[in-house]
Amino acid sequence: MGSIISFIFLYILIFFVVTALLSLDGLDFTTAISAAATSISNVGPGLGDIIGPNGSFSSLSDFSKWVLSAAMILGRLELFAILVLFIPSFWRKY
Repeated sequence: MGSIISFIFLYILIFFVVTALLSLDGLDFTTAISAAATSISNVGPGLGDIIGPNGSFSSLSDFSKWVLSAAMILGRLELFAILVLFIPSFWRKY
């Protein structure tokens, strides 16, 4: 039960961090939140004029593309598989 709750909390936390970073880069709220959801969950196009069904991610800034690429990697490889690499006890020898 604890691992499920921590996964959900971590997923939501990363979702909001990605959304905040995209908003700080100048994207409107709808575009930022849908781009974060699209990249983390690896689904189709987002919402809004920029990345909607008729748009593409090509017009985004380099910073936004890097943030979305990191979110795609986290979403594709699963959060715990990536984040366990940053836990010091994983690397210690017994």
